[in-house]
Amino acid sequence: MEYGGTGGGGGGTSSGGGGDPHDASDPNRRKKRYHRHTANQIQRLEAIFKECPHPDEKTRLQLSRDLGLAPRQIKFWFQNRRTQMKAQHERADNCALRAENDKIRCENIAIREALKHVICPSCGGPPVTEDSYFDEQKLRIENMQLKEELDKVSSIAAKYIGRPISQLPPVQPIHLSSLDLSMSSFIGHGPNSLDLDLFPGSSSAMPNLAYATLNLSDMDKSLMADIAGNAMEELIRLVQTNEPLWMKSTIDGRDVLNFDNYDRVFPRANSHLKNPNVRIEASRDSGVVIMNGLALVEVFMDANKWQEFFPTIVSKARTLEVISSGVMGSRTSTLQLMYEELQVLSPLVPTRQFYFLRFCQQIEQGSWAIVDVSYDITQENQYSSTSCKVHRLPSGCLIQDMPNGYSKVTWVEHVEVEEKGLIHRLYRELIHSGLAFGAERWVGTLQRVCERYACLMVNSNPSHDLGGVIPSPEGKRSMMKLAQRMVSNFCASVNPSNGHQWNTISGLNEFEVRATLQKSTDPGQPNGIVISAATTIWLPIPPQHVFNFFRDDRTRPQWDVLSNQNPVQEVAHIANGSHSGNCISVLRAYNTSQNNMLILQESCIDSSGALVVYSPVDVPAINLAMSGEDPTYIPLLPSGFTISPDGRQLDIEAASCSSSSNASTIGGGRSGGSLITVVFQILVSSLPSAKMSPESVNTVNNLIGSTVHQIKSALNCSTS
Repeated sequence: MEYGGTGGGGGGTSSGGGGDPHDASDPNRRKKRYHRHTANQIQRLEAIFKECPHPDEKTRLQLSRDLGLAPRQIKFWFQNRRTQMKAQHERADNCALRAENDKIRCENIAIREALKHVICPSCGGPPVTEDSYFDEQKLRIENMQLKEELDKVSSIAAKYIGRPISQLPPVQPIHLSSLDLSMSSFIGHGPNSLDLDLFPGSSSAMPNLAYATLNLSDMDKSLMADIAGNAMEELIRLVQTNEPLWMKSTIDGRDVLNFDNYDRVFPRANSHLKNPNVRIEASRDSGVVIMNGLALVEVFMDANKWQEFFPTIVSKARTLEVISSGVMGSRTSTLQLMYEELQVLSPLVPTRQFYFLRFCQQIEQGSWAIVDVSYDITQENQYSSTSCKVHRLPSGCLIQDMPNGYSKVTWVEHVEVEEKGLIHRLYRELIHSGLAFGAERWVGTLQRVCERYACLMVNSNPSHDLGGVIPSPEGKRSMMKLAQRMVSNFCASVNPSNGHQWNTISGLNEFEVRATLQKSTDPGQPNGIVISAATTIWLPIPPQHVFNFFRDDRTRPQWDVLSNQNPVQEVAHIANGSHSGNCISVLRAYNTSQNNMLILQESCIDSSGALVVYSPVDVPAINLAMSGEDPTYIPLLPSGFTISPDGRQLDIEAASCSSSSNASTIGGGRSGGSLITVVFQILVSSLPSAKMSPESVNTVNNLIGSTVHQIKSALNCSTS
């Protein structure tokens, strides 16, 4: 189904279709099919070709209208012109290479002739080649060195495999460097391989870290292997042992680590952080996810997929070095040195930076353990730009295969935190409770993302799900990829990965507005200067109620100041999870001046929080995605809301405000209020040198201020 008032023609001329195919040899018919362009048309086409050899569909349609040619003629002209240009370049390159070849051939002949008459400067006789005996000795010495290296690696590997390497079956040679950082050779070659086209290649700009290239000695790698092996043993005990290490909280039923018993079982010399006021966060949670174990292992061991799978938590991720690439082409015994930054989706909470070892081990058939443990890289001022120092003690997860492609995941998070500044008052309880970065958040997010991926892989296209608007499974897949990119861009805008810092532009009594200015050059975003502005507010309402309010198209006019209180209608709907709130919607606003614009929106919710993200998209772009075409270059500038529990215990007064039986979906019934972050992104200028002008600041302040006041008014929280 197409949206828009015009058809897809464009005024092209017929090429003789519909006639008798047996008359195709008629020379008159062949002449009718031949169209000679005018000089004016060729001049205009050549001018466009110099600027853009690959015009998009919009440009081709404009040219067809201006020149009176069919869109197919425009398309074929550019194809032929590119072919002609390529042939010209190839002919020129061939001539240059032929001349260079002739020159080298002449030099080669001259050198050969000179070598025939060379003499030894000492004795005046012909030169003597090195004796073959010395060549053989060099090979023997090199062979001995290689054997010593093999023995070292075998002894280290045997420590973690549990038996000597000689007892393992022979391994076929793999023509791949053990330090191949892409790890692409281990992905996608079997029935259990994970096709993650939904999550495109990493889109975040990773800064040039000082540790991008590391010169690790064999001693360093052996030390890393020992640290990872000990961390793996600790993680397995933490996962599989309940009392006396873990106790059930009498307040909310969460697993609480008994630190005294932990220190007795795992004694340490001292804390890795020097400040005596170091705070320890420890949590454990488990859940069943709709993805098999091998697929999960592939996601966790690939830094790009790891970041794309958890965009709400992981703002940056990179593999710095592959210490061990696994045994027999599998992920078992894979050891990597990695870097990541973890985030809470609010500018009020700084990111947490980690340099850590990630080690994967297959415990038994259908069971894998993946452990993370911090690894200190000596670097001056390593944490100078961060607001807290964090050291990760052995953390990670145990993955166990279950029937029908499901897996049970048990997750442990255990870190030491040294705050260098005060935690913002709104997030103090949430962070101190361990919910902000704890195991519950990881498991809840993993369950939701796996459900989304499972919905993506369903090839059926039920009409009640899509409203009959999206015509094919390919269209559904394309729309889900577009929405995934929108959510990833939104999360990246909250904690920019390009080094931009938030600046406070308004410190009103009720809330504080922060903004950052950045140049947008990504092909999937509008080109120009974009201002991102955000604020976080607290409301004494359960997060589930707030989420329902934002995602309901009937209540949208109550908070969307850009719609001028005009109603909206959902014209397309894709469910991507078991919860009714996990879905993708295409919305049309009525009685607006921009009838050619639609709103793409994705809402998602799990036990740790919720998101409602939306972006205006023009009608041709939506039609392109719904038809199943690649949506990579559709420009998106998302805005939206993040909703999380406030970390406070549910008191009687807050509980009385809850009228819905499912109001405690987020936070597991522990939260009485909601933390809401409002984020807007606005294209302020197409000039790369534009600055944050007072007019832009005033516009953003008014936009966020009006939105916040309308939200509070609609939810009867004007005095909160």
